[in-house]
Amino acid sequence: MRKWFLSFRNELAGLMLWLTPGLGVKRWLLMLLTGITFLGVGVAYFLLDVYRTAPESEFLNFVDVATLRFWPRPVRVAVFLLIGFGLVVWGIAGLNRALLNPFLRPGQRLVDQIAVHRRRERGPRVVVMGGGHGQSTLLRGLKHHTNNITAIVTVADDGGSSGKLRQNLGILPPGDIRNCLAALSNDEAMLTQLFQYRFSDASGLGGHSFGNLFISALADLTGSFEEAVAESGRVLSVNGRVLPATLHDVRLIADVQLPNSVQEVRIEGESRIPEAQGRIRRVYLEPNNPAAFPPSIKSILMAEMVVVGPGSLYTSLLPTLLVPDLVAALRASKALKVYVVNIATQRGETSGYHVSDHVAALEAHIGPDLFDVIVCNNACEKPLPPGVDWVKIDAAAARYPIYAANLIDDEQPWRHDSLKLAQVLIDLLYERTGPLAE
Repeated sequence: MRKWFLSFRNELAGLMLWLTPGLGVKRWLLMLLTGITFLGVGVAYFLLDVYRTAPESEFLNFVDVATLRFWPRPVRVAVFLLIGFGLVVWGIAGLNRALLNPFLRPGQRLVDQIAVHRRRERGPRVVVMGGGHGQSTLLRGLKHHTNNITAIVTVADDGGSSGKLRQNLGILPPGDIRNCLAALSNDEAMLTQLFQYRFSDASGLGGHSFGNLFISALADLTGSFEEAVAESGRVLSVNGRVLPATLHDVRLIADVQLPNSVQEVRIEGESRIPEAQGRIRRVYLEPNNPAAFPPSIKSILMAEMVVVGPGSLYTSLLPTLLVPDLVAALRASKALKVYVVNIATQRGETSGYHVSDHVAALEAHIGPDLFDVIVCNNACEKPLPPGVDWVKIDAAAARYPIYAANLIDDEQPWRHDSLKLAQVLIDLLYERTGPLAE
């Protein structure tokens, strides 16, 4: 008996969760109950009319029994209310299971999934600018807080599979966009693995990833790269948007001071810049001043928070910020503007850099006073690979507000933990604006 009572109590508690504010369910339950009430009243009037006008018969005796007229009126009212409420609840629960069970994730209740969906649906509008693994890492954490995410991705990549497709097919490089789509996908299992699958050289596909080939094929079918990205997002059930910084075929160029020399050389191509192993003095886009993709500008102007980084400073972040219209939109935006500093230095790009060096490089390219806060890691206890150092917080960076926290991934301490970083950013936004109403 106790076991049955506990089971009943748990089921009842689960059903009561449907009355939680914000699910968007109570209004429909009220409408359903109102409709059932009107139907019941209509049937009651019909039976009363039959009872009053028809002669005595077995039918009338049946009506007397069915309406429990031999019981006192208060008892009849209570019995019918209890039976009606029980049948409605039972019917709704059964209907939900029958219709929605095929779409539910194993081990999760429908009400919990709806609550999470509603919370993320009302989440803040966040824009993440950059490229590479750092951007996809942050997106993977942010999608647990909001569905209103826009990733603005660099299109200066010219290495690996993306570079080959760019050269052979004349399309924008799909690699960083593919990574962002996979990171924002609802399906973290087979579909994402398929999109990230990379063919071996022996297959004759030259190391291309399936996602890159898929986007390239869609670009040919739809006639535009941006439409191919949008269709890919629908296939992957992406919550959020992935947008290119520009639709122009841009190349990244750098002035690099060679090691142990005062001589500077000009390096062309994003993939070749880190290989020079010198100190990067400046990077450019060619052609200069490319027009930004208009939806990218709009997303920045409508954002509540814009995050630049983490990612390779010179080959992922600056290629996006070197699109003049995007920086102009960023300055005009009322959003909280955050720069996320890398946890560790990067060989060929930021060897020996501190936080102030990152800030100085950004200001040299796009001007001062662009960011409201700089987010850094302050956990520097774990060992790093040879040739890689922690990016330390130095006094020269103190002219910007700095928020420091433990942001490292315990498995790969030179990378950010996606959940830690996303939580810090959301907390900073809510500290500024206050939490959204539930």
